[in-house]
Amino acid sequence: GGRLPPLLAREAFLQALRRLGVPFVQCLAEADRDIAGLANRWGCPVLSLDSDFCAFDLAGGYCPLSHFQWQSLAAGEGPRGCYVPARCFSVAKFCGHFGRLNKSLLPLFAVLNGNDYVEAAALEAFVCKAGKRGRHGRLRGLLLWLAQFAEPGEAVEGVLKYFKKHQREEVRELLCTAMQDYAPSDANLEDFFQKGEYECEAGRNSGLPPWVLDALARGKLAPFISDVLMLRSTFLHVQVENMQRPSAHSAALPIRRVIYGLLLNAPQNTEAASPSKQANELPVVCEFDRLQNTLKKIFVQAASLPTDFCDGHFSLDKLMEVPMSCRLMLLLETLGVKMTLLESIPCHLQLAVAVTCYWIRCSEPKVKLHQLKALLLMIVSGELHSITSDPDPTLVRAEDDSIAYNEFLKWKEKNLQNKDFDLDAAHSFCQWQCCLQMGLCLNQLLGTPLSEPDLSSRLYNGTLVHGLYQELKSTPSVENLFSSSPKMTLLYQVLLNTVES
Repeated sequence: GGRLPPLLAREAFLQALRRLGVPFVQCLAEADRDIAGLANRWGCPVLSLDSDFCAFDLAGGYCPLSHFQWQSLAAGEGPRGCYVPARCFSVAKFCGHFGRLNKSLLPLFAVLNGNDYVEAAALEAFVCKAGKRGRHGRLRGLLLWLAQFAEPGEAVEGVLKYFKKHQREEVRELLCTAMQDYAPSDANLEDFFQKGEYECEAGRNSGLPPWVLDALARGKLAPFISDVLMLRSTFLHVQVENMQRPSAHSAALPIRRVIYGLLLNAPQNTEAASPSKQANELPVVCEFDRLQNTLKKIFVQAASLPTDFCDGHFSLDKLMEVPMSCRLMLLLETLGVKMTLLESIPCHLQLAVAVTCYWIRCSEPKVKLHQLKALLLMIVSGELHSITSDPDPTLVRAEDDSIAYNEFLKWKEKNLQNKDFDLDAAHSFCQWQCCLQMGLCLNQLLGTPLSEPDLSSRLYNGTLVHGLYQELKSTPSVENLFSSSPKMTLLYQVLLNTVES
C-alpha cells in the first residue's frame, strides 16, 4: 500500500529545521526549476524523490533519496570521514546509453512520456516505429527515436508530423511551454541564503503584499495561503478517516472561512447591508475535498470580518499594522474562547488548548470524553518527554518527572502492542488535526498572537492517542498515568478543567 504522511508533517518538519538551525526557503511556485538553478550555481547534486530531476541538466547530478542506504554508514578515508552510500544520476551517462542522444532533448522526453500534452495514439506511433512494447520498451523506444535529432526544435517538428495539420500549432505551443518547466529558473536562491532576499517571476506577477511574499519565502505562512491568494482554490488532504462520514476538514470550515475573509479582503459585516447583499459580495474559494470516496469540488464563501476589527477598514497589505490585541481577539473569537480561559495554560500550549475547545464545540459526531482525555494525556506525555529529554546540561530535572517518564515508557511498551483500531475515534482525532492545522494557519496569518506549539516535540502521536483511548475505555485508572509527577498531574488537571469549562 501507499504511505500517507501525517497532516501536520510539513509544519513539524519546518519547526525541526528551525530548531536545528538549517536554513531553508519556501518557493512560491513549482520549486523544481529554482532548485535546479541553485544546485548548478553551487555545483551540488539535487537530493529528492522527484524523478523529474532526471530531465534537468544538473552539474552535480541527481541523487534519489530512495537509494540512500541510511543503515549502512561507511567509514571514509581522510578528512571526509564517514558517509552514507547513495546513487547519483548523471544526465551525460544516461544519454550515453542511447547513442548520440543530446541532453537538451530530455525535457521533450519528459513531456512526451508524461503524456499530459500528446494524445496517447500519437505517442504510440513513435513506439511502434521503434518496434518496442511494454513500459520499459516504450521508454527506450522513445529515447532511441529522439536520438536521431540534433536539437529540441527539430525533434518537436518530428513529433508534429504525427498530428493533423490543424492541430500542429496548438501542440507545438503546448510542448514548448511544457519544456520550459525543465529549464533552471532566473530566481537567485543564493541571494536568499546570503542576503535574505528572494525574488522570482511568480512573486513579481502575483501582486501580493511584500510582507506576505517574505513570510511565504521564510515558511512563516503555509502554501495553503498562496494557493488561496493566487489560485482561489485549495486541496484538502485526506487522512485515515471514516469515509462514510463527512470529511474531517468539515470541522475546520469556519476557521478557513475567516482565513479566506482576511486573504481576499471580504467586506466587513455592517448592519446597514442586507444579508443577501453581503453574501453576493463575499469572495469564493474552491476547495477540493472528499465526499465519501470521491474527490469533490466545493465552493466556499469567505466569512465577513467583524466590524470592530481594524475599525471597519481592512486590507491585507496593512494587516501587520493592526494592533496585536485586535489580531488576538479575532483569533480567539474564531476559536470561540476567551483569553481569561487560557491564562492558566503554559504559553506554548495555549493555541493547542484553544483549538481543542473549538474541536469539542464543532466536531460532528461529538467528541467522547475518553477521546478528550486520551488527547490531553498525550499532550502531557509530550511535555514530560520534552522536560526529561532536554539536552541543556544546566537544566535541573525533578526526580519525580524522570520516574514518571520511565513508568510511562514501560506502560507504553507493554500496552500499545496490537491495539484494536477504532475508525470513529480515528475520525475524531483527524478532525482535531484539521482544526489544529487551520488554527496554526490563522495564527500565522495574524502574526502569531499566540505562541506556536512545538509540533516536533510530540504534541501529537497518532499511535499513542489511539492506545490511550482504548486503554481508558477498559481501564479508567490510566488517567493517573503520570501520578508520580505532581507537576504533570497538575498540568493534566488544568488542561482538563480548561477544556471542560
